[in-house]
Amino acid sequence: MNTSATTLQQMRPLLPVRLLNGCGALLDRTRIPLTRALAPDLIETAKRRCRLDDFGKGDFFEGLSRLLESCQREARLNLIGKIALKTDVLQTLCSRLQMERDRQLYPKIAQQQIREPLFIVGLPRSGTTLLHSLLAADPEHRCPLMWEVRSPTPPTVADEKRRIQRATRSCKFFNLLAPGFRYVHAVGAEVPQECISLMTPTFLSDQFDAMYYVPLYRAWFFQQDLRPAYEYHRRFLQHLQFRRAARRWILKAPTHMFAMPALLSVYPDALFVQTHRTPVDAMASVSSLVTILRSAFSDAVDPVTVCREAIDYWSETMDKFLSERDRLASKRICDVEFDEISRDPIAAVRRIYDHFGWSLSQQAAQRMRTLVASHAQRQPGNHRYHLSQFGFTAEEVLSAFAPYCQRFDLSPLSGGEKLSRSLRDSALPKSQRRSGSVSFVRNNGEVGG
Repeated sequence: MNTSATTLQQMRPLLPVRLLNGCGALLDRTRIPLTRALAPDLIETAKRRCRLDDFGKGDFFEGLSRLLESCQREARLNLIGKIALKTDVLQTLCSRLQMERDRQLYPKIAQQQIREPLFIVGLPRSGTTLLHSLLAADPEHRCPLMWEVRSPTPPTVADEKRRIQRATRSCKFFNLLAPGFRYVHAVGAEVPQECISLMTPTFLSDQFDAMYYVPLYRAWFFQQDLRPAYEYHRRFLQHLQFRRAARRWILKAPTHMFAMPALLSVYPDALFVQTHRTPVDAMASVSSLVTILRSAFSDAVDPVTVCREAIDYWSETMDKFLSERDRLASKRICDVEFDEISRDPIAAVRRIYDHFGWSLSQQAAQRMRTLVASHAQRQPGNHRYHLSQFGFTAEEVLSAFAPYCQRFDLSPLSGGEKLSRSLRDSALPKSQRRSGSVSFVRNNGEVGG
């Protein structure tokens, strides 16, 4: 990759993808409509495909309908985006039907106990992904993997190899749609998955907001009681645990900070790790990620809008979370800095174990060291980004996150000379910036996620 440009600036769909989307745009201009995806039709298609009709308890029709309507009216999906939306919804509906059938065939699924799950939270792109992978490397721990979240049924080892192969093909296809995304976030069938995906079958999930520009759905989602989504989250974990159990679940999704009351109502004994990174870096990085992701499904993604949404959402979410975390006993939450994870990830893990009184075995420590070495060797390139390409300054971001920055000493002067220089220079006119001072690079010495 050209190191003088950001990752987003270098992204360009492959020729076959551009041609296919061009055909879809031509159909739109000639007013030859493609079939709209409607909730009743997709539900009936899923029932016929699976030869099942019981989706289990809990209403999801309104969420699905609002998502589809918002995608139709606002997302400006290209042809591949329209196909992907319909395919993903059908797969989600089929998974829900099959999981309900599994619970009837295997009554012990409902008896699975989920005790003291650990949730990794924090601003997106603050080291949560690497930390998730490291903690999950302990044989005592369990985390959702991409392939089993995509294909949770059957809840046994039967057909496991074929399901992994199918998920691998899906990952390869996604890499064709968004060839630069792998520079931003790990994609793979056996990669730990954000557990927000476990809530997708309720259609109460901000996963859709990350993929598509859906402000109407987003506004509706923010007003909902998310307890039903977390109840389904728990049902999903029971399903996965029935296939393979472990002492403790290691879960991760920054968006859990938005709904702590709902989460704690379902997991009253939950433990937490909160990662910390200056919001200037985090907002630039997550805006790059979301822009690249949405661009796989739409040819009209506005990076400035993406960043504005990110700053508004995450600053409000952080304020809510800081209020809620004060209700937790200090022994239930451990704080870890992004720089600590980047500099010495094993030391950061040891501190987490010490905080919760866990024992880190030699086997687990060795597996973690192997993972760190492998992570460095596999790094396919750099994720380069800077805040200015999203139309915001460091001062604007720091102002939005002022209570958080003050509480955890994340001011421009708190992260060492390099961080201080980056924050200062990001506010300077482009002609006055030092070379590389606002290009936050994800390389072998720095982690994303």
